[in-house]
Amino acid sequence: MFDADVIKKIQNKYESFLPYLNERTRRIWAAIEATTLGYGGVSAVAAATGLSRNTIAAGMRELQNNKGKALVPVQIRQSGAGRKLVEEIDPTILEALESLVEPTTRGDPQFSLRWTCKSVTKLAEELQRLGHQVCPKTVYNLLQAMNYSLQSNRKTTEGSTHPDRDKQFEHIANTVTRFQQRHRPVISVDTKKKELVGNYKNTGQEWQPKRQPTEVNIHDFVNPKLGKVIPYGVYDRSLNQGFVSVGIDHDTAEFAVESIRHWWYEMGKSLYPRSKHLLITADGGGSNGNRNRLWKLKLQELADETGLTIHVCHFPPGTSKWNQIEHRMFCHITTNWRGRPLTSRQVVVNLIGHTMTQSGLEIKAMLDENCYDVGIQVTKPEFESIAIHKSRFHGDWNYQINPRVIT
Repeated sequence: MFDADVIKKIQNKYESFLPYLNERTRRIWAAIEATTLGYGGVSAVAAATGLSRNTIAAGMRELQNNKGKALVPVQIRQSGAGRKLVEEIDPTILEALESLVEPTTRGDPQFSLRWTCKSVTKLAEELQRLGHQVCPKTVYNLLQAMNYSLQSNRKTTEGSTHPDRDKQFEHIANTVTRFQQRHRPVISVDTKKKELVGNYKNTGQEWQPKRQPTEVNIHDFVNPKLGKVIPYGVYDRSLNQGFVSVGIDHDTAEFAVESIRHWWYEMGKSLYPRSKHLLITADGGGSNGNRNRLWKLKLQELADETGLTIHVCHFPPGTSKWNQIEHRMFCHITTNWRGRPLTSRQVVVNLIGHTMTQSGLEIKAMLDENCYDVGIQVTKPEFESIAIHKSRFHGDWNYQINPRVIT
């Protein structure tokens, strides 16, 4: 046996050569080194390089067979040789892994990098229980390919934390799964940040001829004619398609439901012609907040008009960034118009409508020039007329609105 110093020298030599070696020359070099060392050389080289004894032995056989012959370049492997990727052998494994980590995904979803609080060992055990042949190392490689990484804790100001926050996340995940299994529409809705319309600076950079930046106004005073636009988004969680209604007036519950109505007639009805149910996942505040009486009244009107039973699940307080529309659609819209001044309302609509991703996201956008009054009061009789059924678990967050029979 060789001592640690010898193995360390072999390791240093191997690491120096490694960038210049391919699969074949690695095993040839290892075989030569092992032969030079004599008895115990195979074990020493294997320990120093991490190559298997079988690989080194294969290199020694290759040297013996070609002894006295000039080596000619050969193909390292036959076409199609080598172990197939696990996702090729088991096409459903990525979907299964995603389903395990998605409900408990942590971090700021505005960024494409996501991470899981479950270890690769536990994930591998769960996948094996589901019938997938996979080891922890393979799970690690799959997570890397899916843009997950390990992250340490980070202190952030997130607002109040509700004791049933995690249970609500699980409830939403389970409800979404049930709807998707029955091929029913599931949409995530929210209002994107209001944007100034005009020749104003937009954050981000875009390729331009050198020293020829786009010139914009120094001050961001609101243009009285163009004002601001209010993009309200609807994201189809099953089909990876989006719809954005670009409003020009106020972000009210009436505007929010009108945007959902436009989505249904423009996209949803043709995509789900047989469905009588619609699931909406939304934030707990704003124009689609769970305490907004006008939101529920307008949803009732939409249910009566379309015949849909509308199910709603709200995210707990302080967790709006976990709404899928934020990191599946809005972030890509922001990226698409980075560094470009939003000079007109039509420019905003065009930039949103031309947002696409490698994962196949497509967005349809339209301009809503209607005016929406603020401060509309819902009377007690109007509110009591809503055919609402509250869930046993947090009926304030989870409820369904049934279409009424109009006589």
